[in-house]
Amino acid sequence: MPMREECKHFQSRTYASGEVARFCVLGNAPDQPWSCPADCVTYERRLADVGWSHGTLVDRPVEAAPAGSSADERRQVLDEADHVLDQVAPGILAEHREELDRAARSARGWRFWRRGPGGRPTGR
Repeated sequence: MPMREECKHFQSRTYASGEVARFCVLGNAPDQPWSCPADCVTYERRLADVGWSHGTLVDRPVEAAPAGSSADERRQVLDEADHVLDQVAPGILAEHREELDRAARSARGWRFWRRGPGGRPTGR
């Protein structure tokens, strides 16, 4: 099934270079921008385009899917990328954990902003 442009979670952006990005903001379309899952559980028809400005130009047609690659091959590449990220993320978090802890401790020092009865500072 092609990308459902009437879905609430579909977005399309055109960049200054002329490149068009079409995607599901929830990431539920593994074969984006070519197709949505036929039985997508998060599909919701868009009811209104509030605050959007629509141009008068016609959207470019979606490019053909890359030749020689199937949906299973593309999914496999994405799964491998997820696996690499899952291995790397704990190390990156450990490197920055002390910095995060320091920021949390300094945020606790702002208690003087608390107010007691009558709007007076509590001094805690």
